[in-house]
Amino acid sequence: MSDFVTSSISDVLLYMSGAVSLLFASFTSLFSVANPTAVMPLFISLTETYSDEERRSTARWTSIYMFLILIIFLLSGTIILSFFGISIAGIRIAGGLIIMRAAYSMLNPDKTGRKLTEEDEIDARNKNDISFSPLAMPMLSGPGSIAVVIGFASQATTMADYIIHGVSISLVVLIAYGVLRLSPMIMRHMGTIGMNIMTRMMGFIALAISVQFILSGISLFFSL
Repeated sequence: MSDFVTSSISDVLLYMSGAVSLLFASFTSLFSVANPTAVMPLFISLTETYSDEERRSTARWTSIYMFLILIIFLLSGTIILSFFGISIAGIRIAGGLIIMRAAYSMLNPDKTGRKLTEEDEIDARNKNDISFSPLAMPMLSGPGSIAVVIGFASQATTMADYIIHGVSISLVVLIAYGVLRLSPMIMRHMGTIGMNIMTRMMGFIALAISVQFILSGISLFFSL
């Protein structure tokens, strides 16, 4: 009896350890690519004439849209792959290239770090609601974030995996909401230099993730 209990406890601890590791990997991958801190300057610029309640509402709806977009792609990722006949190896390599491009932009925020063109930014200023576009899409849940989430879906084998990835998406969304809500205070304390340093750090992590995606895809394709 004691051997059974000991074995059961060991199995539970092993499972919990694996779940925590997956959650950490999932969270860091998505957070570094979504990079909510990089959205702060645009959010402040586009909401400079907003009241505090309007700014809070915009941050809330941006987070809701971000969550819905990423969850939809998480749940439909394998369906999308099957419909278009895309192999898991193909989506990992393609996703890695997309993330690599985003990472390069983050590593050079002064030159190529813009996710919006000047025309798009001007158009956004004339919108009554900027929460879905451009904030949720493409700033927070753009091609890079979607590629990461579809990568999650391609690797998920059990319902528990989907739940863990769903939790990591929820955590990133909650942090994104907090960052947007506190963006004026954060910007005052970090300044432009601090923002660039943070963006480059996230860019380096995203670059490492993109390389891992590509290597994983190549390894899977050649059955290495």
